[in-house]
Amino acid sequence: KNAQGVSAFIVEKDFPGFSRGKKFEKMGWRGSPTGELIFEDCRVPAENLLGIENKGATVLMSGLNTERVLLAAFSLGLARGAYECALNYAKERIQFGKPIATFQMIQAKLADMAMEIELSRLITYRGAYLADQNKHREMNLTASYAKLYTSEVAMRVTTEAVQILGGYGYMKEFPVERMMRDAKLQTIGGGTSEVQRIIIAREILSRS
Repeated sequence: KNAQGVSAFIVEKDFPGFSRGKKFEKMGWRGSPTGELIFEDCRVPAENLLGIENKGATVLMSGLNTERVLLAAFSLGLARGAYECALNYAKERIQFGKPIATFQMIQAKLADMAMEIELSRLITYRGAYLADQNKHREMNLTASYAKLYTSEVAMRVTTEAVQILGGYGYMKEFPVERMMRDAKLQTIGGGTSEVQRIIIAREILSRS
């Protein structure tokens, strides 16, 4: 079946037949609870219809591009935080009588991290600008660019930050291990990296 006949509703927490199930234990994003929503003969009044009847899929899809830009901003913040932590650590950590930031391998990692963060910032700001201007058609491509690129940058940068901190990076005493766990969801939520690549391919082919 396609999306026809699906409607969106606002369900209040005290509606009869609605309850919350168990809370899931997640690898990351632990500050954002996730759990089961249970509907058992739950009746929702007609005035709680969201949008037009039988157009629930349209309601759902209408916010996806904005969500993807917001997720890109989240990824950008994660990457930036991990980079700054790694940079400060590299300047303070002494090995063989000098800071590890003087070692070329560490410098190469920091350079790549800084470059990818700056590129992520530019594409995310571009997506936010298009959202502010209500240029939804242009956002189809840019939102997927931003979401895909920044989420994968966040994963790479947080992983490299853990690597630069070494054993300390694996400890909860330092924030980069949490950032790495949080970054993983960014490549899944709001449409996986694989889905974003399909969207991008369809958009560029339709415009050629």
